[in-house]
Amino acid sequence: MSERNTVMRSLHDIGLAAWFGGSLMGAIGLNGAAKKTGDGEMSTARIASAGWAAWTPVNAAAIGTHLVGGAGLLGANSARVAYQQGVGASTVAKLVLTGAALAATAYTRVLGKKVELASSLDPRDAEMAAEHPIRLDQAQRQLVVLQWAVPALTAGVLVLNALHGEQQRPEQQRLGMLRRATSPLVAAGGTGWAAVRRAREHGMPGRHCEA
Repeated sequence: MSERNTVMRSLHDIGLAAWFGGSLMGAIGLNGAAKKTGDGEMSTARIASAGWAAWTPVNAAAIGTHLVGGAGLLGANSARVAYQQGVGASTVAKLVLTGAALAATAYTRVLGKKVELASSLDPRDAEMAAEHPIRLDQAQRQLVVLQWAVPALTAGVLVLNALHGEQQRPEQQRLGMLRRATSPLVAAGGTGWAAVRRAREHGMPGRHCEA
């Protein structure tokens, strides 16, 4: 049986592409432009902060879109995750990398907001910055590292996404379920071929969707 998950896959892929591409462009293009056009540390920080602040709501929407699509695909492929050898491990790795990318993105925004307030010319921002003082030069160095960590982590998610696409091939599904069914731990319990039958009842192999 064939089943399509075009909408969920589109949400997953478009959201991830925007998350990765936007963070990479910001780390290279936006930060680079701020350094070239700024006439000092404070000016550079203000230019970069303004650009990252403008990107933040779009990035949040992209991340949300990716997570919705990813949850839908995970639900659609739950049988493959359970019964096809290798899919469970790659899914766990993908979840870990996604969680790390989320944490890095969130902390980047927190630190970026502090730099934004500290470099602002608005007296109200200066008052808020005084409540949470930071060393601007040190915070900017940390921020650069985090801004490179986000595209690195999301690139890892993209690689695992490509791996899931390969694991989706019918021959890979058959091989993965056969290995799972004949593994010593599963076979010892007498449940190996039962696992294959259950997987086939859920429509594998030949299911055209992606974990």
